[in-house]
Amino acid sequence: MSFIVRWLVTAIAVAAAIWIVPGISVAATTDTLVAVGVLAFVLSFLNVSIKPIMQFLGTPLTLLTLGIFSIVINALVLMLAGWLSNGMFGIGIYINSFGSAFFAAIVISIVSAIVNSVAGLED
Repeated sequence: MSFIVRWLVTAIAVAAAIWIVPGISVAATTDTLVAVGVLAFVLSFLNVSIKPIMQFLGTPLTLLTLGIFSIVINALVLMLAGWLSNGMFGIGIYINSFGSAFFAAIVISIVSAIVNSVAGLED
């Protein structure tokens, strides 16, 4: 049940990021709701599996940059999720640059925190 709740929160946050950040777009041939759902699923899966390893390996840089590098890790995971959703599922989500992924990672983090606090969920 925890994964489903995480997926729904991530889907809301991804939809907000696609709407707010200009460098992320959905292809015209793809239904936006399906694209958001698939990207949120892949992102949730990567956040559970790959992100802890990246955070562990990036701990020295995170400490050195006082936590800023954790946003870089989030952006890299988001770019990987976009690439995987395009490659595996043929969903047309395009992230134009690392800068777009960086700002989208910030938006996703903020929206996820807000949704989790409003819903009374603990992370």
